[in-house]
Amino acid sequence: MPAAAPALPYGPVMTRLLRPLQRGFLVLNRGFMAPLIRHGFGWLVGNPLTGHLMLLRTRGHRSGRIREAPLGYVIGDGAVYCVAGYGASTSWLRNLIADPSVEVVLPTRRFRGTAEPVTDPDEWLATYRALIASFGLIGRTIVGDVRTTDEAELLERHRSLPVVRIRPIEGEAAVAGGPFDPGGLGWLLPCGATVAVAFAGWRWWRTTRR
Repeated sequence: MPAAAPALPYGPVMTRLLRPLQRGFLVLNRGFMAPLIRHGFGWLVGNPLTGHLMLLRTRGHRSGRIREAPLGYVIGDGAVYCVAGYGASTSWLRNLIADPSVEVVLPTRRFRGTAEPVTDPDEWLATYRALIASFGLIGRTIVGDVRTTDEAELLERHRSLPVVRIRPIEGEAAVAGGPFDPGGLGWLLPCGATVAVAFAGWRWWRTTRR
């Protein structure tokens, strides 16, 4: 009899909502977020409040077809890191374990890489903390603020969420953070433009009512 999968580090309410949320995100990602990032507009949606998104392209372990997953990410040591929020059963994680050759589409660039789950506990701890912090309000709402959580507790309760490292293949440049990646200030441009357009619209509306 196979061993039970490790419990995910979510509270009872979030655990009950996990599958409905997964189905909802699947529709949103396929219909809006994946095409947006794929066509080079991912830089429009990233910010410290809701996090930054990349597009991970894997090959389906059963279908052999290219599958796309918009994911939060961080950049470190020349590589991109992401976390499998549904644990070991996460579809894109199963795909890259079967075939580690992937493509990553960042807000302003893309590269081909080799993906593998992080096995070193120290690397997992540091990267997991950085990932949850980069998810902004969403990350803190789902798993809490893990920046000061004891390392032993993090490993015990959260290690069921695999962290994946993606390094560029030979011939591709090492990945370095840019203005539209986590930690950059590029998000001020689209947010500022949105505020300016909203203000202009409000001024126009006020003028037409006089």
